[in-house]
Amino acid sequence: MRSSNPVFSRRGFSRDNGYAGFNTAAQAGYAQGNPYAQNPYAQNPYAQQGVQHGAPPQAPATTDRMTMDDVVTRSALTLGTVAVGAVLAWTLLPVSGTSYALAFGAAIVAMVLALVQSFKRTPSPALILGYAAFEGVFLGVISEMFNSRWSGAPFQAVLGTLAVSGATLLVYKAGWIRVTARYARIGMAIAMAFILVMAVNLLLVAFGVAADGGLRSFGPLGAIVGIIAILLGAFFLTLDFKQIEDGIAYGAPRNESWLAAFGLTMTLVWIYVEMLRLVAIFSSND
Repeated sequence: MRSSNPVFSRRGFSRDNGYAGFNTAAQAGYAQGNPYAQNPYAQNPYAQQGVQHGAPPQAPATTDRMTMDDVVTRSALTLGTVAVGAVLAWTLLPVSGTSYALAFGAAIVAMVLALVQSFKRTPSPALILGYAAFEGVFLGVISEMFNSRWSGAPFQAVLGTLAVSGATLLVYKAGWIRVTARYARIGMAIAMAFILVMAVNLLLVAFGVAADGGLRSFGPLGAIVGIIAILLGAFFLTLDFKQIEDGIAYGAPRNESWLAAFGLTMTLVWIYVEMLRLVAIFSSND
C-alpha cells in the first residue's frame, strides 16, 4: 500500500505477503481471484486498468487477514500517540526559541522515521508509533505558537480537519468519487507539481527573493494556496480509503493495518497543518 502523502511512499501491501501478487508458491492459495496478483506494478493498486471498483473479492476466509476493526484500532493508537505528544509538548514547552528548535528537531526525526518505514518491506509498529510521537511534539509546539497569536486557532483547525475528513468519507462511500487509475494519476501529478512549486517558493523565501513567505504568505494568495493544499489532503484520503477497502476485500495480512494507520495519520497531519494556517490567515484578515 503506497502512501497517500506524496512526500513519503509507504510500502505496498508487502511484497512477501501475497496481496501484492508476486506469485510466490506461498501466495498460490489465494492469489487466484485477486485482481492485483499478476500486476507488474503491484505496489500501485491503481496501475491496473482492468480492475473495476467494487469487484467481488475472492480471498478465503481467514483469521489472519486485515479487517476494518484492525485499521480502526491501529489508527486510533497512532493518532492517540500524536495527540499525547502534542498535549505534552503544549503543556511542558512554553513558546520560546528553545521550543521552536525542539519542534524543528522533532519534525526532522519524524521525517526520518517515516522514510525508514517507507523503505521497509514490512510495517514496523515501533517506527510508526515513534513517528507519531515526534510528530505530536512538533504539532504541539506549533499549535501553541498559533494559539498564542490567534486564540482558538488549533481548536478550529481540529474541527476543520474532522469536517474535511468526514465529508471526504461521506462522498467516497456515497460513490460520488470513484478512485480509478486515471483519477490517481491526475491527482498525483497535481500533488507533485504543488510540492515542487512549494519547494521552489521555500528556496526563494530563504534567499530573500520572495518576501513575506511568497506563496505561503498570510494574505489572500496564501489562503488560496492553503485551500488547494487542503483539497489535495482530501484527495490523499480517498486514496487511503480505496487502499484500505481493497486490502480488506482481497485479504491483505493483518499487520498491513499498521500501514493503513500510518498513511491516514500522515494525511490527517497534512490537513491539520494546512487548516491551522488557513484559520490563522482568515483570523488575521478580520
